[in-house]
Amino acid sequence: MKKILLIAFSLSIVNLLITTETKAQTKADTSWKKGGFISLNLSQTQYTNWAAGGENSFALNGLSNTFYNYRKEKMYWENSLDLAYGLVKLNKFPIRKSDDKIELNSKFGKLASGKFYYSALLNFKSQFSPGYNYPDDSTVISQFFAPAYLTIALGMDYKPNDYFSMFLSPATGRFTIVNNETIADAGTYGNEAAVFDSSGAIITHGKKIRSEFGASFNAKFQKDIIKNVNLMAKLNLFNNYTDKVAANRANIDVNFEALLAMKVNKYLSASIYANAIYDNDILVPVYSETNGVKTQIGTGPRLQLKDVIGVGFAYKF
Repeated sequence: MKKILLIAFSLSIVNLLITTETKAQTKADTSWKKGGFISLNLSQTQYTNWAAGGENSFALNGLSNTFYNYRKEKMYWENSLDLAYGLVKLNKFPIRKSDDKIELNSKFGKLASGKFYYSALLNFKSQFSPGYNYPDDSTVISQFFAPAYLTIALGMDYKPNDYFSMFLSPATGRFTIVNNETIADAGTYGNEAAVFDSSGAIITHGKKIRSEFGASFNAKFQKDIIKNVNLMAKLNLFNNYTDKVAANRANIDVNFEALLAMKVNKYLSASIYANAIYDNDILVPVYSETNGVKTQIGTGPRLQLKDVIGVGFAYKF
């Protein structure tokens, strides 16, 4: 009986030691890192008998950035999801959308030499809800998956440190998806527009998918530049050297984003976001104003600019 008890006690000790060692190894494993932040910004302006004039307004903006990254020895796998949505209510007008973004990024790399990695990149962009060309709030000009952009690229990534990278790909496939027949017919997002006869009837509907093949360049910087102040900047360039129109093959699509996030305390923050886009294939309405009357005179490529400034609740994890 004593031998049995001794053997059982010994096995218990061995099992405890193995369990402790396993837990220690699991705890020490830092290959995966995850985190992000969520912010919610509110603003309101209210006027009563205000001699200088003004309009009552209320705005709500939400922003989220999460990442889940793996890095071990000669490999890395970086994943991030950026979400944004905003609403604004101005005086007697109905609630309007002021911001809308879905962006998923995934990049895998294996060490080639020094700070250079053989890499593969996947990027997806779209939006949550329908968009309108205000003040016209009856005609939908965008919605979820109309458009959506899917980019797949193979190339070389230069990563000198944890906060900066440059990715160059000579083999990049980009797909523009317009999963709405009416929006696709307009041909606004670079897809082939519908063909109409002389009476305005549709002969052939617009294509819902546009495929491009070319070269791309992506650079990203993200770091706390001073205490409680984080700067994120991204530059994406794309050149389609298979465009059907030879003259367009020299065009370069540009997408630049910058986010400055400032932490006031544990739950309060301020942020400044800016986005600049130029895509020769995206047709933007062109207006002319005569005697205070704004009239659309056509469409064409234009530099698109967006900025969002907010102060409100934030949580970092």
